[in-house]
Amino acid sequence: MMSLITRFAPSPTGELHLGSAYSAWTGWHRAHEAGGTFLVRIEDIDIRRCKRQFEMAILADLQWLGFTWDGEVRRQSDHFADYGKVLDALDAQGLIYPCFCSRADIAASVGAPHGPLPGPDGPLYPGTCRTLPLQERRERLRAGREHCLRLDAGRAAAQAGPYRFFDEVRGWIEGEPQLLGDVVIARKDTPTSYHLSVVVDDQLQGITLVTRGEDVLASTHVHGLLQKLLGYDQPRYAHHRLLTDAAGRRFAKRDRDMTIRAMRESGMTPRQVVDAAIRAAAEA
Repeated sequence: MMSLITRFAPSPTGELHLGSAYSAWTGWHRAHEAGGTFLVRIEDIDIRRCKRQFEMAILADLQWLGFTWDGEVRRQSDHFADYGKVLDALDAQGLIYPCFCSRADIAASVGAPHGPLPGPDGPLYPGTCRTLPLQERRERLRAGREHCLRLDAGRAAAQAGPYRFFDEVRGWIEGEPQLLGDVVIARKDTPTSYHLSVVVDDQLQGITLVTRGEDVLASTHVHGLLQKLLGYDQPRYAHHRLLTDAAGRRFAKRDRDMTIRAMRESGMTPRQVVDAAIRAAAEA
């Protein structure tokens, strides 16, 4: 029987709050009860927003809560070479293209003829740069034009063929490779994106169960596509409901009174914090 390996992968852009503590508990608890492995990964590829002091605070909170992890913490910013190799492999398959559109350009196309289609997280990228002639692409690149790299979802879908993934709450889900359109696969300042790095890391770390919030369920369609294209093992998923306050508002890092640090300072014990998270999840 395959050993259960879970992970908690926060971005250090703020302190740990009750909602993220529940995500951490979910992965830790599942691994703990199965005699498996619980890993911690720091997703810090957003070098402008991620701060080392937040990383240290998150790790301290996890230790205080009793969510001990196995092995060393994997910090994504230390592994850009891993993502670059996979990016090169996708490029060799003709599945990515440079996009020179700014956010303002994309926003201006909303409402225009042949503009963006609606998506789960807002308007989809309309594919403006996908059809740029090769010569024009080369000229823009030689001129040093700022750009990101996007996945050609249509071409990727045709190459991958049908796929699906298993969610413990919802059962088997048929993959929709174009649900999020031509997603960004690498940014101008880093050779990766969330979609690429999370898929590569889950494969390299042998993750067998991904526990995370249902707010990223749509992204799992992209991750399943990349796993199929790259020949990766596919983990099972458990997308849990998001914790909210009494007004139904989702907990966020800006909610200072709901951070684990604030709860610690108020005199709550680790057990009380964990119980509060489990109770809030049950009521969500």
